[in-house]
Amino acid sequence: MAHKAGAVKRSEAAAPPAAKAAAKPAAVPWSPHAKDDAGFDRLIYERVRLGVMSALAMNEQLTFNELKSLFDVSDGNLSAHARKLEEAGYVVCTKSFEARRPKSQYHITPVGKKALLRYLEHIEAVIKATRRG
Repeated sequence: MAHKAGAVKRSEAAAPPAAKAAAKPAAVPWSPHAKDDAGFDRLIYERVRLGVMSALAMNEQLTFNELKSLFDVSDGNLSAHARKLEEAGYVVCTKSFEARRPKSQYHITPVGKKALLRYLEHIEAVIKATRRG
């Protein structure tokens, strides 16, 4: 088997260019208001869950159908996302009946509101760091 000129063997590492080797990724600063446990909450990051948390932070409560129409998602999709938020203690669902039809109402908990604010502070820090760079 012939060895091509300039090819790198699997056991050899290609040397990075000098300029790239010296460059280090910039760290994203934490918000001055953030605590040690603050940061990027992967649970809130997902589009529908972030939307639900934001909508509930701005409204005292919303029904399942109101949330569904806000985000144009299926019943099953919204139900799965809402359940994850409930399991984390971020939202509470109150189920009742109205005119013999089930009615689910959601509201954000104090823990959920804190988590959302921590998430937003982290995103703001990322935006500020990116604009400076």
